[in-house]
Amino acid sequence: MASGRAARAEGGSNGAPGGTVGRAGGASSRDSAQGLARDPARGSARALAEYRRRRDFGRTREPRGGETRAGGEPVFVVQIHDASTLHYDFRLEVDGTLKSWAVPKGPSADPHDKRLAMPTEDHPMEYRDFEGVIAEGEYGAGTVIVWDEGGYRNISRDRRGNEIPFAEALARGHASFRLDGSKLRGDYALTRFRGGGTDGGSGSGSGSGDGSREAWLLVKREGGGRGGAKGRAGGRAGAKGAKGNGARTGSGGAPGDPFRARSALSGRTLGQVSAEAESGTGSGTESEEGPGSGSGTPA
Repeated sequence: MASGRAARAEGGSNGAPGGTVGRAGGASSRDSAQGLARDPARGSARALAEYRRRRDFGRTREPRGGETRAGGEPVFVVQIHDASTLHYDFRLEVDGTLKSWAVPKGPSADPHDKRLAMPTEDHPMEYRDFEGVIAEGEYGAGTVIVWDEGGYRNISRDRRGNEIPFAEALARGHASFRLDGSKLRGDYALTRFRGGGTDGGSGSGSGSGDGSREAWLLVKREGGGRGGAKGRAGGRAGAKGAKGNGARTGSGGAPGDPFRARSALSGRTLGQVSAEAESGTGSGTESEEGPGSGSGTPA
């Protein structure tokens, strides 16, 4: 989970996660992505090494990881993270893990908004259900809620109109996808505009501010559907969307006040999750009823 220091303003002080490659490494990155896709278990363990290295699972209730999904529509999740600087964490399921970016201003439904997105370390699939308070002194300390979640579809194409595998599209530096969530719907694109170097995955807590870190833009595509609609019929977002109606979007398609926003999983605000953790009435972990349950209780 990215700490707020990583998402400091739109100046790009976030670091790149370990193993993330800039434009110069595109070919080798594509080869690596294709190899890991053929062995998802090995790829997931390798991708999560940095995530696990940064956390003391004796102190944090964040999931260690290990879940695998047997096919189906890939998922996305957007979490509000009230760390030292509040930001949004945008995550897409790719090859068994959640590829992650810290988005300081949050995703926008307005095609004219270009949102800075700083890559952070891959997160385990279980993180899509995580809500709670990461303890002080732990990496990314602060309160987390799920702002939106749902499925997505790869719509990345080459010049001939042929589909590009999503991991390869990311490795090339431009990926297009269609979101189907309770708040975010329609076509979006992630585009890398600065390659940067790798530094062992210091993406979320120790940005140097030297302007050399890898950086992306998250943009809503023109004519790519509307934001703020109901979630997928019969899906998690659709079933739980009734509890997550607060602060969908502000003027111009940007997220509303994040402190008034309600969880797409439980309907609670950042303040409510934090207060429950302080009083001991919350468990500080993911939804106790588990992924896909009707109305989980975040911790």
